[in-house]
Amino acid sequence: MELNVEGLDDLPRVADDILQIAEDQKIFMFYGQMGAGKTTLINTLCEKLGTRDKTSSPTFSIVNEYTLEDGSIFHFDFYRLKNQTEAMDFGYEDYFYSGNYCFIEWPEKIPDLWPDNFVKISIEVLGENKRRISVEKVM
Repeated sequence: MELNVEGLDDLPRVADDILQIAEDQKIFMFYGQMGAGKTTLINTLCEKLGTRDKTSSPTFSIVNEYTLEDGSIFHFDFYRLKNQTEAMDFGYEDYFYSGNYCFIEWPEKIPDLWPDNFVKISIEVLGENKRRISVEKVM
């Protein structure tokens, strides 16, 4: 499914649509060039899921955890990984298979570690505030 974003005010609607498409899937992989808005969209999804934590990019920590009433959200940024071994060293499996939400930026850095099922979100920059977001459930 393709969703169009004309500006930041569209993000709450888009986040609702993404969560509806995902149904019970909790692993999300985000694709898009640097500055496409991956973190901004993830922040909106976190708000929609009900976290009260301040969300931010985990660029230097690799993973941030946000609390929910009934679990957690793990937000990954693999941009700075040198290789997949670094993800294995910090125990990515404990996060991916925890049953909690996982929002993964730069999943192309860990292609051999992907779970079998996830939601693929691709963000295409069309203009300063315009984006086309493709959402696909991968089974």
